[in-house]
Amino acid sequence: MKLENYNVIGVMSGTSLDGVDLAHIQFRIKDKKWDFTILESETIPYDLTWVQTLKTAVDFSQIELEKLNQEYTSLLASIISDFITRHKIENLDAICSHGHTILHQPHNGFTLQIGNLPEIADLVQQTVVCDFRVQDVQLGGQGAPLVPIGDRILFPEYDYCMNLGGFSNVSFEENGTRIAFDISPVNTVLNFYANQFGFDYDDKGQISASGEINEALFNELNNLDFYQQNYPKSLGFEFVKETVLPIIESFEIDITDKMRTFTEHVALQIAQALPNKNGRLLITGGGAYNDFLIERIQFHLPSIQIIIPDNKILEFKEAIIFALLGVLKLRGEINVLSSVTGAETDHSSGNIYQPK
Repeated sequence: MKLENYNVIGVMSGTSLDGVDLAHIQFRIKDKKWDFTILESETIPYDLTWVQTLKTAVDFSQIELEKLNQEYTSLLASIISDFITRHKIENLDAICSHGHTILHQPHNGFTLQIGNLPEIADLVQQTVVCDFRVQDVQLGGQGAPLVPIGDRILFPEYDYCMNLGGFSNVSFEENGTRIAFDISPVNTVLNFYANQFGFDYDDKGQISASGEINEALFNELNNLDFYQQNYPKSLGFEFVKETVLPIIESFEIDITDKMRTFTEHVALQIAQALPNKNGRLLITGGGAYNDFLIERIQFHLPSIQIIIPDNKILEFKEAIIFALLGVLKLRGEINVLSSVTGAETDHSSGNIYQPK
């Protein structure tokens, strides 16, 4: 008999590299309807050495990646254990962890999230459910985005659920099928330029707002092949490093103008990605704090009602949903939708590791 209540921790590290998100969640299911309560949540920032390592790991050799995976698994286990101890959390059903994406090349049948080695269960002395993307890629899918099934189950009152993080992605129902895909880079690019001013990020979009749009750059970005592709489709940091940044850097213009132009590009691509230009749009992720970006999205989608939730859901929605994916895996239920990823079939993805 399946449980009706679950006591779990969701763990997420995103491409914006702001740190490890942890959320202690209680899930309840009754009459096939799920609800949840966030008990404790926090983001543990990476130190500068780890930020630099994770930024450059896309270029690591196989041996370097294996060593990094071991070291990051230890780091993640330490962060999780500290969180459990600090908040005196007991009787957990599982830790549900995404890990951190280093390589994402579904077209080559490959994706790598570090921090998902089996020994993490021994290090935290808890059941760990993790590594949710690999199986989907093996089944011919994109391995991303995985959050949409959580959008459907936990946030059904919204027409669109969008995350603005290192990349933007959206999910919605179309003819009874959940559709989702990555739209464009966001903070992977904006943070890169904010760093050049000595800031971790562009606070409220103030730097971007001070610049001018460069029409030639704007048009070149909007004409990238990725935006013409049909979904399912997903993005990795490789796209930023190999395609987007070289284009922006080829323009000898002020950094503020680069950021202003890119912000407009993000807003336009989001508007073009939504098939129906009205309804309720839930926006979460760090980009939801970028007031100027939200203003530009609203400009391009005047009939959309934009909803930005309370801070806990805004900041920890992905950790909440990866916690749900782990619970669904424990129940042996579908947690990845083929309509979203393009895999051969819906499936229950992830590995379950038990401590020795």
